[in-house]
Amino acid sequence: METVAEPNAVVSVDLGVSGMTCASCVGRVERALQRVPGVQSVSVNLATESARVLGQPPTDDAPAAWQARLQRAVRDAGYEPRAMEAVETPSLPPLFGVPRDFWPVLWGILLTLPLAGPMVGDLFGQHWMLPALWQFVLATPVQFILGARFYRAGWHAIKARSGNMELLVAMGTSAAWGLSTWLWWRAEPGEMVHLYYEASAMIITLVLLGKWLEARAKRQTTEAIRALQALRPEVAHLLPDGRLRDTVQDVPVSELLPDDVVLVKAGERLPADGRVVQGQSAVDESMLTGEPMPVAKAPGDTVTGGSLNGDGVLHVQVVAVGTQSVLSRIIALVQDAQAAKPPVQRLVDRVAAVFVPLVLLVAIATFVAWWAWQGVALEEAVLHAVAVLVIACPCALGLATPTAIMAGTGVAARHGILIKDAAVLEQAQRVDVVAFDKTGTLTEGRPRLVSLMVEPGVDERQVLQVAAALQRQSEHPLARAVVEALDAPPEAWLTAESVQAVPGHGTQGQVQGTRMWLGSVRWMTDMGVDLAPLSTQVQALQAQGQTVSVLATGDGPVHALALMGFADEPKPHAQQALTDLRAQGYRLCMISGDNRGAAEAMARRLGLRPEDDEVLADVLPADKAARVMALKASGQRVTMVGDGVNDAPALAAADVSIAMSHAQGGSDVAMHAAGITLMRGDPLLVGAALDIARRTMSKIRQNLFWAFVYNTAGIPLAALGYLSPVVAGAAMALSSVSVVTNALWLKRWQPPGQSRR
Repeated sequence: METVAEPNAVVSVDLGVSGMTCASCVGRVERALQRVPGVQSVSVNLATESARVLGQPPTDDAPAAWQARLQRAVRDAGYEPRAMEAVETPSLPPLFGVPRDFWPVLWGILLTLPLAGPMVGDLFGQHWMLPALWQFVLATPVQFILGARFYRAGWHAIKARSGNMELLVAMGTSAAWGLSTWLWWRAEPGEMVHLYYEASAMIITLVLLGKWLEARAKRQTTEAIRALQALRPEVAHLLPDGRLRDTVQDVPVSELLPDDVVLVKAGERLPADGRVVQGQSAVDESMLTGEPMPVAKAPGDTVTGGSLNGDGVLHVQVVAVGTQSVLSRIIALVQDAQAAKPPVQRLVDRVAAVFVPLVLLVAIATFVAWWAWQGVALEEAVLHAVAVLVIACPCALGLATPTAIMAGTGVAARHGILIKDAAVLEQAQRVDVVAFDKTGTLTEGRPRLVSLMVEPGVDERQVLQVAAALQRQSEHPLARAVVEALDAPPEAWLTAESVQAVPGHGTQGQVQGTRMWLGSVRWMTDMGVDLAPLSTQVQALQAQGQTVSVLATGDGPVHALALMGFADEPKPHAQQALTDLRAQGYRLCMISGDNRGAAEAMARRLGLRPEDDEVLADVLPADKAARVMALKASGQRVTMVGDGVNDAPALAAADVSIAMSHAQGGSDVAMHAAGITLMRGDPLLVGAALDIARRTMSKIRQNLFWAFVYNTAGIPLAALGYLSPVVAGAAMALSSVSVVTNALWLKRWQPPGQSRR
C-alpha cells in the first residue's frame, strides 16, 4: 500500500485489491471503502486490481490506523487487500513448461474433454455417453475444487447482501450439477437418463479459460508502466570525492543524494536526474520523451534518470532523486490517469449496482415461466434459468473503460504524451479551439538580439553592458538573448543593484549609480517616456516581426537610450502542426505578449490568419487566462497549449490544457496545471495528443456498446431457450476477452505526422 500525505492535506492511499472479477465487485469495494470514516472519494479499477482512496483520517485516528481500517473494509467486503508492490509481483516460473496460473485451466480441460466427447460424437451419429458414475467422478472435482473460487466469492457477496459474477456462475453450475445428481439418484437401475454434468464442467472450464485470457491481455495493458519502471537502474557508480579514482563505489540508486557525482559508462542508463560536469555523449531519451534521435550532451547540459547513455563516459552531478525525479513523476502521472475514472464510467457503476439482483429475478422468472406456464420438464426449465445466470455476468462492463484507458494512456506515454486525468479524454473530443502560447511553444523560445539602435554619441558596447547587467539574473528568453549578445570576459561585466523584475513589462535597477529601465514599448509609454522620435524605427522593427524592447535612463524625466530588436524562429514542425489541426476542423488561435506587428508577422510565417482573429497580441501574462475565459464564454471549448510559468493560469482556465516541455526543461508549474503534458517540444504532438484522446474515448464507447448489447441481447435469448448453458458460458467468457482485445488495438497507435519528423 502506498500513501501520499502532506501536513493538513488530504491523504491519498493506493492499495491493491485481489479477487475482483466484474463491475459489481468494483461497486461493492467502493461502497465498503466509502463507509470508512474520513473517506471523501474512492476510485476502484478492475483492470489494475487497485483502489485509490482520498480523505482525511479522523483526528482520533493515526494515519496507519486509518489505513488499517481501509484494509479491513476491503477484507470484510470479501476481497483481499494487498500492498501495491504485490500487484506488480513477477509471476512464478512455469511448472513443467506450463504457466502456473494456467494449471487450473489445464486440469479443467483434461477433466471436461471426456464429458464433452459425446457431444462431438452426436454430430457423427455416434453415442459415446459415459456411465453416470464416470460423469459424476469427472465433473465433481471441476465443480467443487476448480470451482471453489466461485463459491468463496459468491458467499462473500451473499454476506454483503450483494451479487457478483462468481455468485451467478456458482448458482448456475450448481443447479446443473445438482439437477444431474438428482436425476441420476432417482433413475431406475439400468435406466438411461440424460445428465448435464458436461454443462456444469464446461461452464466452469470456459469461465476459467476466459479469465486466464483476460488476465493475460490485461497484463499487456500495463506494459507501459512496467517498461517505465524497468528504466530504473539498480546500481550507481558513485565518485565519493567527485573525481574519478582507481576505485569507484557502487551503491544502490536509492542511496544517492543531491550533489553526488556519479560515473555513467557507455551503454548504461543514467541513475538519476542531473547535470553533466564532465564528458560528452549522445543520450537516448526515447522511452521518456518519444524522441527517436539521441540528444547530444556536454558539460552543463541536464540529463534525465532512466535515459540511455551512448558511447561516451559522463560524470553527472545528481540534481533530483526518488519521487522528485522526472521518471518518477512520469510514472506517477501515468498511474494516476490509469487509476482515475472518466465521467462515462459513472453510468456503468450505476447499472452494475442493480445488475446482478435484476439477473437473479430474471432467472427465477425464466424458470417459473418455462416450468409452470409452458409445462416443460423440470430439468429443461432449470437449464434455461442456468443459461440466464451464466450469460449475464457483467465482466465486460467492468473492463470496458479501464482497459481502454490503460492501453491509451500507456501508448501515449511511450510517445512522450502524458495524460494526467482520465476526464481529459472526454473533454478533448469536444474541443473547438486550440489556443497556443507563442514563445517556446510555436517558436524555439530562444530569441536572438538582431537589432540595436542607440542615440547618437552613445556607445553600443556600453549599452549592451548595461542591459546585460540588468538581465543577468533573469531567466526570461529575452533576458538570455541580451546576456548571450554580450560576448565579453568576466572583467567587462557591469554590476546592477536594486534589480527588480516587473512581470509582463521588463526590469529596472541601478547600474553604476544610474537608474535604468529595460522593457516593452507599452511599459515605456505607460511610464510617460517620449517615444515619438523613435516611432518610425519601432514600427520598422515590428514590421519585420521583431519584438522591441526599450532601454531607458534618467533620475528625473526618463528618456529612451536605445532600441533592441529580438527575433525568434518557428519550430521546425510548427506550421505543419497548425495545418494538420486546421484540416481536422479546429479553430486556431495564438496568444502573445508581443506587440501586434511582431505577433502578426510571426503568425503569417506559421500559416495563421490574423484577419480571421487567429492572433491575440499585447496580452500580458496575467491576462492570458481572461482571454481563454472569453473564448469559452462565446460557447467554444478551448484547448490551451503553453510551456511557461506565466501560462499556468491560462492552462488552468482551459477545458483541456496541454503543457509542452522543451530543451530548456519546461516548467513544473505548467505541467502541474495541465491535463496533458508533452515531454518534448514538438508542436506535432498537440494534434497527436488530441488524436489519442479521441481514439481512447472511441474504444471506451465501442466497449461499452458491445458490453451492453451483449447482455441486453444475450439474456433474452437465454430466457427464451435459444442458448444452452454451455454456449452461454462460452459467450460470457468471450465477451470479456473481446473487450480487452479491442482495447489492446490502441497499442498499435502511432502519432499522426510521425513520418514527417
